[in-house]
Amino acid sequence: MILERIIGVTGFKPTNYPKTSFDGDSVSRYYSAMSGSPGAAHSLARLRALVRTYPSVLVGYSGGVDSALLAVVLRQELGRERMLAAVGRSPSYPTAQWAMARAVAQRFDIPLVELDTHELEDPAYLANPTNRCFFCKTELWSRLMPEARGRGLAVVCDGTNADDLREHRPGYAAGRAAGVRSPLAEAGLTKADVRRAARALGLPVWDAPAAPCLSSRVAYGIPITSQRLAQVERAEAYLRELGVTGDLRVRHHGDRGGARIEVEPRWVPWVTERLTAVRERLTVLGFAGVEVDPRGYRRGSLLTDRAERA
Repeated sequence: MILERIIGVTGFKPTNYPKTSFDGDSVSRYYSAMSGSPGAAHSLARLRALVRTYPSVLVGYSGGVDSALLAVVLRQELGRERMLAAVGRSPSYPTAQWAMARAVAQRFDIPLVELDTHELEDPAYLANPTNRCFFCKTELWSRLMPEARGRGLAVVCDGTNADDLREHRPGYAAGRAAGVRSPLAEAGLTKADVRRAARALGLPVWDAPAAPCLSSRVAYGIPITSQRLAQVERAEAYLRELGVTGDLRVRHHGDRGGARIEVEPRWVPWVTERLTAVRERLTVLGFAGVEVDPRGYRRGSLLTDRAERA
């Protein structure tokens, strides 16, 4: 059974949500915002022209900068009666990101629906192979496609951008197989284009670090469990509370391998100086050992490390 929760954006008052850059301002102000740079204006124009061809849309929405920009533009161009943002909720989706996703949807008057997904019931996903994301996205679209059909929404799309097409993205193949469109990529928007356009429209997440699902922190081949995902989420929340900003990953290397902390290079000395306290806290969370990666945050490091060991 699919569990569905309609989020009534109008009148919704979030509690303890992260502060946003447009608190106290009106939605209409940002709906009329124009780009301060020609590059952002051109990118937005391409995207707007494309989505205006859609009769109606359901967008897979996580609250990250890509899907947030897409959702806002869809809302502006199609109106709230012809678009819907849909969030797939599971233990792999960080609570902090869900809070921000709801806050952005509220501020920009984006209709929002929440659906439970069950990738943690799929043995192929739990085995944590290098194409794990394929099984996750297959599950997600198996929930969102029927939702779109049931509501009479003609197009289902995601926040894949042009840069994503050049990376290891097995989840993208699942979307293609399901018939999901990727307007940002189709319009040629790179990640830099997305951030410029999001900033121009006043999205508070325009410069937010990438926040993939919690399972992406677990080393390939180590089974995904709800407990491990909770350990990662709590460890990263603790480091955020200490003051760490920017890209942050607590890589889970299993019950014996412990945790490897990746932060931006400027934060490596800072975290290292506090490693005794950090170890104490993460040990309480169940990690067998804790180390700071001296190389700092590396995008796709688990895949790179696996290839080097092969």
